[in-house]
Amino acid sequence: MEEHRILLVDDDPDLLEMLLSIFTNAGYHDLLAASSGAAALQLWREQKPDLIILDVMMPGMDGFAVLREIRRTSRVPVLMLTARGEAEDRIEGLETGADDYLSKPFLPKELLLRTKAILSRAYPEQKRRVKLAASTVDLSRAEVWKDGETLSLTAKELQLFEKLYENAGRIVTTGILCETICGEFWQGYESTLSTHIRHLREKIEENPSRPVSLITVKGLGYRLNLKEEKP
Repeated sequence: MEEHRILLVDDDPDLLEMLLSIFTNAGYHDLLAASSGAAALQLWREQKPDLIILDVMMPGMDGFAVLREIRRTSRVPVLMLTARGEAEDRIEGLETGADDYLSKPFLPKELLLRTKAILSRAYPEQKRRVKLAASTVDLSRAEVWKDGETLSLTAKELQLFEKLYENAGRIVTTGILCETICGEFWQGYESTLSTHIRHLREKIEENPSRPVSLITVKGLGYRLNLKEEKP
């Protein structure tokens, strides 16, 4: 499964639906869609996509204007789409900061190949994503994906999960976890730890009352079990 977040932008609802279908069928499931330049900028700011597929010809704010705004503060990869094949458009897009350019109509396979090439160049290292029995935790975004929903981790929950992940499959003592969130003077904070563990389980477990990923080891601490990958 492809786990990069992609923002698809096109004012044509049929083409936008086709783009969603192409990427979904190719295994991309973290997809965002916008039908205008303003909506695209809002999603870009709020959701921080890893790649933007951006139509040029849109009413109001066109793709060039959207790209110029993005490039003021971000180097997020952008692949531009256009119904026109003029060299001037291609040059303007590349000079504005586009990473690649594809003219309509295009073959789905070419779109996917260009997308994969851009992502490989932009993100040579695998992002830190942890697969559990009922969810996936994105450490770089402090997010949990479960049942098609995205949940945010608090700073303390992220600290706890990272410490447990560093020691996945092994017991992490209550003292170490308390020190992780409270510092060296952690005595007396065991109940605070229990509260954070409970909230973390609510986000990562299918049934927080019967956890299978974040296990209590009575009298000692906790253990994180990762999802077993099938050979």
